[in-house]
Amino acid sequence: MNRRSLLASAMVVLAGRRLNLPDWISRAEAQGASSHWRHGLAKFGELRYPAGFKQFDYVNPNAPKGGAASQIALGTYDNFNTVIAGVKGTLVQGIDFVYDTLLVPSLDEVSSVYGLLAESVSYPDDLSSVTFRLRPEAKWQDGMPVTPDDVIFSFNAFKKISPQAGASYRHVVKAEKTGAREVTFKFDGTGSRDLPQVVGQLTILPKHWWEGTDKDGKKRSIEETTLDMPLGSGPYKIREFSPAHNIVYERVKDYWGKNLNVNIGRNNFDELRYEYFRDATVAIEAFKGDLVDWRTENSAKNWATAYDFPAVAEKRVILQEFPINNVGVMQAFAFNLRRNKFKDPRVRLAFNYLFDFEEMNKKIFFGQYKRTSSYFEGTELAATGLPTGRELEFLETVRDKVPPELFTKPYANPVNGDATAVRNNLREALRLLKEAGYEVRNQQIVNAKTGEPFEVEFLANAPLFERVFLFYKPSLERLGITVSVRTVDEAHYENRLRSWDFDIITFAWGESLLPGTEQRGYWGSEAADQSGSDNILGIKNAAVDEMITKVIAAKTRDDLVAATKALDRILLWNHYVIPQWGYAKLRTARWNRFSYAEPLPKYGMSAFPGVWWWDADKAAKTGGKRQTQ
Repeated sequence: MNRRSLLASAMVVLAGRRLNLPDWISRAEAQGASSHWRHGLAKFGELRYPAGFKQFDYVNPNAPKGGAASQIALGTYDNFNTVIAGVKGTLVQGIDFVYDTLLVPSLDEVSSVYGLLAESVSYPDDLSSVTFRLRPEAKWQDGMPVTPDDVIFSFNAFKKISPQAGASYRHVVKAEKTGAREVTFKFDGTGSRDLPQVVGQLTILPKHWWEGTDKDGKKRSIEETTLDMPLGSGPYKIREFSPAHNIVYERVKDYWGKNLNVNIGRNNFDELRYEYFRDATVAIEAFKGDLVDWRTENSAKNWATAYDFPAVAEKRVILQEFPINNVGVMQAFAFNLRRNKFKDPRVRLAFNYLFDFEEMNKKIFFGQYKRTSSYFEGTELAATGLPTGRELEFLETVRDKVPPELFTKPYANPVNGDATAVRNNLREALRLLKEAGYEVRNQQIVNAKTGEPFEVEFLANAPLFERVFLFYKPSLERLGITVSVRTVDEAHYENRLRSWDFDIITFAWGESLLPGTEQRGYWGSEAADQSGSDNILGIKNAAVDEMITKVIAAKTRDDLVAATKALDRILLWNHYVIPQWGYAKLRTARWNRFSYAEPLPKYGMSAFPGVWWWDADKAAKTGGKRQTQ
């Protein structure tokens, strides 16, 4: 589950004027005379789609309904409860298909969301609150209406239990019913252009179901894991499942929202499946054997070597790369800053000098990757060169709290790749470690004061990354650092992360083009001690906190970009991670049974399975085990 914020600046009024029928006026609107009802929100600029639009431009409104799509998931799962994801258990793949949100994003706009459960949204000029009016036809899959009480229940549950939601909703004081179909979220301040969209993308849960009992008569608890098939309001429901093997969702034929403009041309498959595999190698063979339809490939080695089989040559399997325009990713070796040995940035930088990415890229990645040098890699939000203009103005406000090099040197990762560079970087790493209080004794790096050897464990949850850790290991050992590599199952891995019981892991943070309150959960000091939060590193830095505040408070796109670049630069120069690598496209393989409308939305990558559909003609030509779906 991921928490993203997009947000609102120039808004379009729902019907071209303010609604003024007496029985439609809520208390919230009466108290804020400048409030207007809108059919969507855009953080900057205007909405692409006007009130009453027929459908999104990137869908096929006549897409046939039917067929099935099967994808791969790794590991196992033991939980259908989205609220405690990251806190307890392992959440099943695809559970978001079961639920609707108040608003839904457009995939061909950077910052726009439109009404789903909510038919309209309103807020006062000072942005001290936001009110949503629910659609009268919105129903749970048991026929009960979706109510403001459901929205309030959901908000309170997520804010109380989920560390990620707690960070996102930090400035949302409360949610209250302000009309028969209206709910108002009140903020602890004014002027936040981020919060209306943040709460608008809240997953809404059925209060009456969660406060009821399960099939065995046991009272349900929103604070516990469950495999009781959930009640949703969305386009799919769970048909069958086996935690060790799969999860099967079926399309809800009488889904209340199937004719909404935001849903036309979407949710086309009768069945969505996730087949679970404990090993990525086995998963690839399952794909080749036509046990699954679609695979997203994240291994350069596999992309280069694993798809040389007859069905590819015969075009029954399609290999396709989709440009990634909607997200910037920092994938990195992530330090646990809560451990004393990693508190000194010179130690962390020394580890970067010892990482020979260039040789690794050549030897095991077939030269496919580019080294990452930003937390917002691949977007206009990435810091480059030296800070200037508005970005420099923001950084000047925290000059006494950031590394001075930030103002005088562009950030760059050390470059290895040949014997001379490796030797020079080894010497620089040793110099940094000595400055940080370490020395070499008996060919080991030890703490100069205590004599304790420097030992580090790389922790993984799948064998795939072992080869990366093992490639890195000799470079560290050459300097005298003792290295161990350990791979554990998914449940064990999650438990160790929640209790901060690790030295170094591989972790990835995905960043939207509109960063906002989720940054507190990623890097904010308050989240550092919250079990299950996305501040996996344990960052506690006043300059980072201040810059996050500036990101959230940005009133123009220019200010948002400048503040985000400043935040990026602060994170980079503190050397919290060893940046790894990235690829600017999504690599996919699929059995040729599906179609989509061209062009795909710019910010949707493959947009699978959302706007795709089962193509019976292609399926007949492709043949195979799944042709009759």
